[in-house]
This record gives sequence, structure tokens and C-alpha cells, in this order.
Amino acid sequence: MTSTVTAVPAAEERRGPDGASRPASLWGNRDFLKFWSGETLSLFGTQVTTLAIPLTAVLVFKATPAQVGLLRFLQLVPYLGLAMVFGVWVDRGRRKPVMMLANGARMVLIASIPVLSATHRLTLGLLLGIACAVGVFSVLFDVSWMAFVPTLVKEPEHYVEANQKLGVTSSSADVAGPGVAGAVISALSAPTALALDGVSYLISLLTLLWIRTPEPRPAAPAQQAERHLTAELRQGLRFVFGDRILRPLALIAPFCNFSMVGVWTMFLLYATRGAGLSPAQVGIVFAASSVGGLIGAALSRRLIARFRLGALYAVSMIAVFVAPLLIPLASGPRPVLLTAFIASFFLAYLGLGVANVVVISLRQASTPQPLMGRMNAAFRTVLFGGGALGGLAGGLIAGAMGPRAGLAAVATGSALMVLPVLLSPVTRLPAMPGMPAMPAMPADPEGRE
Repeated sequence: MTSTVTAVPAAEERRGPDGASRPASLWGNRDFLKFWSGETLSLFGTQVTTLAIPLTAVLVFKATPAQVGLLRFLQLVPYLGLAMVFGVWVDRGRRKPVMMLANGARMVLIASIPVLSATHRLTLGLLLGIACAVGVFSVLFDVSWMAFVPTLVKEPEHYVEANQKLGVTSSSADVAGPGVAGAVISALSAPTALALDGVSYLISLLTLLWIRTPEPRPAAPAQQAERHLTAELRQGLRFVFGDRILRPLALIAPFCNFSMVGVWTMFLLYATRGAGLSPAQVGIVFAASSVGGLIGAALSRRLIARFRLGALYAVSMIAVFVAPLLIPLASGPRPVLLTAFIASFFLAYLGLGVANVVVISLRQASTPQPLMGRMNAAFRTVLFGGGALGGLAGGLIAGAMGPRAGLAAVATGSALMVLPVLLSPVTRLPAMPGMPAMPAMPADPEGRE
């Protein structure tokens, strides 16, 4: 028998449509691994900030519930006003330089808090302003990285793997980060602990510089000599809300974040002032319960391969929306309360760990590359718009009703979202769809910048 040398590429490589070799797994994609490692460190650093900024307001400035809600609102409200505009900008050029700008700015802003605190110049108003500015650059980075990943992961069949790896990273940071953050904040004070996040942004910036995958500049629309902001905004929104898969995902998304952020804001107040938990114990609650997110993200790829995609989406979202009910229902001594708090967040994070991989993969698989920035911007707008309103509403409701009664009201409203989830056409999807072609951009003579 005569052997041939042209049969099949080696197990760790295969050929793409352009004839170039492709790694069969993202473990062979060096630039994706560089990006992933940088984001891992950044996410761990961000866990310190997630606890340290609100705890600085609560413990140093004795912030009221309304002020804590305003802080969360200012961190997230930039998504409402800027995400779509940033999405158009991101789709016009290369994404990596924008990501580097965003991380550099966040590094400087976060690092300024311990400096201002050490020199006794930090005020609550200044803290609120810095939190809002960090939110602006977080919008820019979030819109950019989600559009940049398909540049590193060129084949849609690897999207689930990429999002699983990033989801495991995020969940791992959720598991280890709050416990470490609580201990660090207790040892160093909340403002001083923020220096760690500044270092993590520096490392993420260096890993982005290390990436060598070429990123071509997007071409201008063929039917237009120049780009127009309003026309491109409309095209992005028309695509998202005109698509049978993306539309229901976008309509449910804000309620998910409203519930999660509203519950998180009120729980922080209830845990520290009502249940008497220390910052370290609050960190333990989030760290222990975040194991659920790690498990969900780690199992997501296997679950997607085994079960109908729509059914998996429905079950995971139901867990997210129903789990908050356990917090206001809990009563008894502190160990019982801690167990109930951990169980609630564990169940919610478990569902969220699976749902995030399913939803982000669905979004990427349903969107052509030239629209990635605007699609992600539309979702970040509704997601974090819901989160911003959830944080503001959480603070106001907790101030009016008390944290525990407010938690009961928001948790009940969250559970009612199970019905629209079950009615969504996404729940009937058997598997991941194929990537569509780029839709034509209709003439828009009135669209001008």
C-alpha cells in the first residue's frame, strides 16, 4: 500500500477556508492566550475595585443608601449614553489601540484614589466622579474587546470555546477575588487596596502590546463616500432589533442586569448594616457563591454539545431570575443567614455562568464582523442601562422600605421574568446558528454627523 502526504493535517492543526493552517483548539492560538492571560489578571484586580469603591463610600464617608445607589448608577450610566456611539467608532477602525487607551485611562483613574486618600484630598463627590469616569472607559473597553475576540478567533466554531474560557476566567475571579479583596480591604483600607487594580490594568496593557495578530482596518461602506454617525447607528440598531434571535435577547437583557445589580446593591447594605457582616464576611459570601459561576462556565461547552440550546438558555435564565428570592426569605442565626446568602448567589451565578456563554456565542454567531462593534454596543447599552437603573433603584428602594423589604420587592419582580423567558423564541433553538452575511446598508440621506 502506498501512503500519501496530502491527506489530513496533524491533529493539532487543520486548514481554514483560505488554505492557511488553523489550530484545532484555542490552546494553539498564542495571541488569544496572551489576551486571555491579560484579562485574567485584570479581572482579578477588578474584584478589589468592585468591593473597594462602594465600601470606601460606606465606611469612610458614611454614605447613605441613596448615595450608594447613586454610586452604582454613575458607574454604569455611561453605557446608556455612550455605548452606541463608541460602537460606531469601534467598527470604523482597529480595536486593539482603543482597548489600550481604555485600559491606560482606567489604570490612571483607579490609581488616583489611593493617592488622593493618602494626601487627604479624597471626597465623596470626587469618588463619585472618578467612578463615573472609570465607567466611561469601561464602556469603551467592553465594546472593543467583544468585537476584537473574533479577530483572534477567526472561525465561528471556536466562539463557544473562547467564551467558555473567558467565562471560566471571569467566574474564577468571582470565586477568589471577593475573598482576597475583603481580606486586603480589611488589612489596608478600601482606598489603599485599589492600587492593586491599577497594577492589573498595567499588566493587561502590556499583554495587548504583545499580541501580533494583524488587525485590518475596516473598509468604508461601498455605497457611501464617507461614513455618517446616525446612519451607522440606525443600521446597528436595525440589525439587532430586526433579528429573530438578537431581538428577544436584547429585550430580556436589561431586566437581568436590573435584578442582579439591584439585589447586589441592597444586599451590600443589608449585609453590613442589617445582618452585621464584616467586609471579610461579605467577601466570603461572594467568593463561596461564585463557585456556581465557575462551575456553570466550565460545564457550558459540554452542556451546549449535549442539550438543546434553547432549553439550556431557558433553565439557566430561570435560575438567574428566581435565585434572589432566597435572600429576603432567610432568617435565623448568622450561620444560617450566611448559608442562605451563599445559596442564593450560588444558584444565580451558576445560571449566569451558563447563560453568558450561550448568549455571547449566539450574538457572535448571528452577527457579521463589520457589525460586531455596534451589536455589542447595543447589548452593552441595554445590559448596563438596566444595571445602572437597578443600582439607583436598589439604593432608593432600600432607603424607602429598608434593605430587607426592598430585597423582597425586587426579588419578586425578578421571579416574574420567568414568563417572558419561556415565551422567547430563543428557547426553541435546537443549536447554534451559522454566521449570516452582511446586510446591505440602506440609503440614509438625512444621516449626518
